[in-house]
Amino acid sequence: MSELVTGEAVALELRPARLPSRALAIVLDLAVAVVVYIVLTIALVASTSSLDEAAQVAVSIATSVLVLVGGPIAVETLSHGRSLGKMACGLRVVRDDGGPIRFRHALVRGGIGVVEILMTFGVIACIASFVSARGRRLGDVFAGTLVVRERLPVARTGFLPPPPPWLAGRFSELDLSAVPDGLWLAVRQYLSRMQQLDPQVGWTMAEQLASDLAARTGTPVPQGVPPTAYLAAVVQERQAREVRRTFANGPSASGPVAAGLSARAQPVDGVPAAGAPGGYVPPAGTPVVATPPPAVPRDAPTSDRPAAGASGTDQTTGFVPPA
Repeated sequence: MSELVTGEAVALELRPARLPSRALAIVLDLAVAVVVYIVLTIALVASTSSLDEAAQVAVSIATSVLVLVGGPIAVETLSHGRSLGKMACGLRVVRDDGGPIRFRHALVRGGIGVVEILMTFGVIACIASFVSARGRRLGDVFAGTLVVRERLPVARTGFLPPPPPWLAGRFSELDLSAVPDGLWLAVRQYLSRMQQLDPQVGWTMAEQLASDLAARTGTPVPQGVPPTAYLAAVVQERQAREVRRTFANGPSASGPVAAGLSARAQPVDGVPAAGAPGGYVPPAGTPVVATPPPAVPRDAPTSDRPAAGASGTDQTTGFVPPA
């Protein structure tokens, strides 16, 4: 992956295209250009047969320049970096900051490409791509562009572990309006990948994220609550609020679904669902058993929490905080 930084200081993870895929795209583009050049040449020879030899040579040179140089520049400009060969190989030309290219970028790439691709049969372009850490040729270096791969395997969304049950409803009065979307995204990414991190690094990241989240909400992290459990509980509280807000604004706001959400439905048959305060809602067609939430004091002693196993695992939910 190559990390690019946009003008808004947002890091983008893009995968640069390597020499084999770029070479194949160039070959396809040149094949299309040659076919177009042959067709235009035949048409021009038939239409300029009455001209003298010098005029025919001038028309032929102008046609070759127009097709081999002007054609790629126009195509990349109009398609924002996707020629026919690049579309077939799943590639795109972008700026160094990840944005779409413009005419000046395509002009510089096309002009230098005449020397490093057409006049040297691609030798200079291959050497430059091998030397460059991101596989860029000279045209990309001078134009400030990068060829990246567009077709990438879709990554599965990581599982967000539920918080311990003794934290259910504890942050129901927390003010989450000042938390930016970027921080929510960072917390969700951490929770979905924390099992893949080094324990020490993961614990440090959890403490930093918990500190940032507490600063935004104006309420410190409760004593004795691990940062990972705090993050999971706050994220679940936000999801529960979003679900309640969605059903409250919908046509079935006064129906049994809204009543079940506001009354914190109990688990039935062990079917999990997002948005429920306890992490569970009954399956479709099953009656909802609504019970009020247990009163959990904010300064509840540690002895009231569920017992943990020998490895520190919560026996109720299976939540495993980093070491």
